[in-house]
Amino acid sequence: MKKVKYRLINPRLAPRRTKLELPGWAGERQPRANGSREQVWHCVPFSEGAQYGIELFYPYDNELRVSTRNGKLILDGDFGSPPETGVQWPPFRNFGDTYYTYQLLLDLKLEQGFAIRTEPHPRFYTDRTDTVPVAVPALVRNWWPMLFFMVFKSPAEGSTHVFRPNEPFVQIIVIPEESVFDLEKMNDEEAAERELQSRRIFANRPKLAEGTEWTSSTDTVFDGTYRHLHRAAKDKIRNQ
Repeated sequence: MKKVKYRLINPRLAPRRTKLELPGWAGERQPRANGSREQVWHCVPFSEGAQYGIELFYPYDNELRVSTRNGKLILDGDFGSPPETGVQWPPFRNFGDTYYTYQLLLDLKLEQGFAIRTEPHPRFYTDRTDTVPVAVPALVRNWWPMLFFMVFKSPAEGSTHVFRPNEPFVQIIVIPEESVFDLEKMNDEEAAERELQSRRIFANRPKLAEGTEWTSSTDTVFDGTYRHLHRAAKDKIRNQ
């Protein structure tokens, strides 16, 4: 088990492995059953992706509202008096109007060969209000001692992004430091093998989906084919 060690100035950032909030940003606890409204957590690839990293929580008592008016960035929040530590205050700054920064002051110590990558929190993809802050992707290598600040994309004209107390606002994932791979077209033998695998899944789908098929309230048909294969693949790895 690899470890990520952290050091922070504000303990209310509360770093933890990202969790699906149900009920909450990840949807409702609706069963996989006829008549249910489909939820993003019903999708295994999304659920795994959403829980892949580390989430941070907005650590201040008053919300911050970020908006764009007449092309100018507006940062509207009450942070009170500057702390005696001498840190930048307020912790948010305009960054050319199209972006803004947040003085995070978070140190994540990684094992050799790994880096961190910032990205929008997964609730950004489930939000219907267009108010979730949009963290700009950035790769920070393990030799850099502290993530001093993060960059966020400014909202579109007329929109407002909101940081609320104790709400997650970013996800950080741990990845290999170097993206070491080449993109190459499959040869005929490899393509044939993948096609055969696809056809076998298709031919056996009724059996793989047996007892798991359901129709949502929007007349979309779902089944557990992917979940069953996913579980079988994980069991195979554990038993090797």
